[in-house]
Amino acid sequence: MAKQYSEIDDALRAYILKQRLFFTASATSASRVNVSPRSTDCFRILDRNAVVYLDRTGSGNETAAHLKADGRLTIMFCSFEGPPRILRLYGRGAVMSRASAKYRSLLSEYFGNDEPLGTRQIVTLAVDLVQTSCGFGVPLFDYKGERDALDRWAQSKGPEGLDAYRREKNSKSIDGLPTGLFDEA
Repeated sequence: MAKQYSEIDDALRAYILKQRLFFTASATSASRVNVSPRSTDCFRILDRNAVVYLDRTGSGNETAAHLKADGRLTIMFCSFEGPPRILRLYGRGAVMSRASAKYRSLLSEYFGNDEPLGTRQIVTLAVDLVQTSCGFGVPLFDYKGERDALDRWAQSKGPEGLDAYRREKNSKSIDGLPTGLFDEA
């Protein structure tokens, strides 16, 4: 049975902090829906109605394009170990450019200025609804560890190669929407 909350209370916070994976979902009224998996090592809870994550360079930048055009974002956590549960955070998202003062402030305060190579932006979510549901259909999986493929790929590209890759692959969505990645801060 689904339950709704207006904020991330202490019990929901504890649940989120135990997870190792989350998914982001975004779209505009005229675009494809995008769902992306992400590691929770880059996720932080700012307060009861705000969360952020470091967004690393990937093959596309759909979330940024959708947030620039529409703003809606959902983040979902699933229990793959222990009792079944799904938790969704609904709200309005925004992207903080690496060149912005807000990015630098969030990076310092919530990530100890630890910016993995390949980080392209920070995504924020102003949470207006939290919903939990049973998760009975989510299979059990054993966690074996984080993959190092993204780190190795970013290292092989280097800063200049990452910039060139982002300009080629991350400046527009697959539907041609601008991501704002290279807008002035």
